[in-house]
Amino acid sequence: MSLAPAPTTPWLLRWRGLLAGAASGPISSRFSLLAGLVLCALMAGLPLVTRGGLSLLILAAGLLWLLWALCTPAGRIGGISGWLLLMLGIAVLATGFSPVPMAAFKGLLKLISYLGVYALMRDVLARAPQWWNRIVAALLAGELVSAVMAIRQLYGDTTELARWADPNSVADGTIRVYGPLENPNLLAGYLIPILPIALVALLRWRSWPQRLFAAASLLTGSAALFLSYSRGGWLGMLAALGAVVLLLVLRQTRHWPTLWRRLFPLLLISAAVAVLVVAVTQIEPLRIRVMSLVAGRQDSSNNFRINVWLAAIEMFQDRPWLGIGPGNSAFNLIYPLYQQPKFNALSAYSVPLELLVEGGIPNLLAGLGLLAASVRAGWAQLKGESSWALPALAALAAIAGLCMQGITDTIFFRPEVQLTGWFCLATLSVSRSGQGSADA
Repeated sequence: MSLAPAPTTPWLLRWRGLLAGAASGPISSRFSLLAGLVLCALMAGLPLVTRGGLSLLILAAGLLWLLWALCTPAGRIGGISGWLLLMLGIAVLATGFSPVPMAAFKGLLKLISYLGVYALMRDVLARAPQWWNRIVAALLAGELVSAVMAIRQLYGDTTELARWADPNSVADGTIRVYGPLENPNLLAGYLIPILPIALVALLRWRSWPQRLFAAASLLTGSAALFLSYSRGGWLGMLAALGAVVLLLVLRQTRHWPTLWRRLFPLLLISAAVAVLVVAVTQIEPLRIRVMSLVAGRQDSSNNFRINVWLAAIEMFQDRPWLGIGPGNSAFNLIYPLYQQPKFNALSAYSVPLELLVEGGIPNLLAGLGLLAASVRAGWAQLKGESSWALPALAALAAIAGLCMQGITDTIFFRPEVQLTGWFCLATLSVSRSGQGSADA
């Protein structure tokens, strides 16, 4: 019996299924269960497990996907996966032409490991869609523990919290919680994509214990994010929750008369803006923090970011086509050649700038293509009746929140945030292909 791939199989995937004939036994028939358990452990442990522990779970996920792929035939490459493969190809080229190739190679390996997690998530959701609910439950469990730990910090010793109070900022004296993540901005970035997922879980899950669990995760997560006093986190939360509410309203009103279908979302947006304006003008801590956004260089945090952005733009201008290579190791070696005195940085503090610096113009264009493919996949579910509709809308809203925060920060590249982003992409990819049912 020949094991040669079918002519219609994309050449990039012709290695898949090579062990299909030899694979047998109880392990090969339980790949979905093993993969689901690994992913649940990974998503629940994002804020709680050490970086070494996360690395081991990520490695386990990648190896498990590789073994599973060797034992199963290939399908077609979807739009989202295609853009990710293009970004991987650009990263390989950028590594080869990098001025610091060994450091860039470390970043390339990190990217490949994350793509392994994405691939495993996609295969699990495509073959056993019920795991979406279980992975979400694990994600919410880790989020709930982290949010409670963060809120509890307000009632303990505030000495450690005080180190995040910048005396040179217009918001001097603000106490910021950070939970188990040791950084208020990282806590906010971790919570942003989870909040719309929690809201959709609250709507989708059927039993009251499940709904109470989702509601508790949503409320405590929102409170912890607010108390982080992360300006980018606040904007991301507004974008994520605003997007998911708007998408749900558009979906719920899709059968209404045309006039009301167009008018009701506008009225809802107007009411939300009015409430936000009243809150900003009447709540002093909120007003002070928001005013720091428009303080320009008078705010130390703004001033720091502006100087880093100017240095990153110079880095991009010197290598506009393939950048310096992927990863923070390459950035840390090249950035000191461009930085202004006293403005050390571990990244470009802007996801679009980071994409330009690491892989040049092609990398940014591929990133925009990935974003467009994700929006198309989510938007396609707006009027459909698929069981993947609500998960896809939650994933799209989560990506909107991450994009909003990513304009002025690169917290997204931390595994605690990025892996939730990969889960959202896997959800959108499977929803686009229309495989399976996501019901519990």
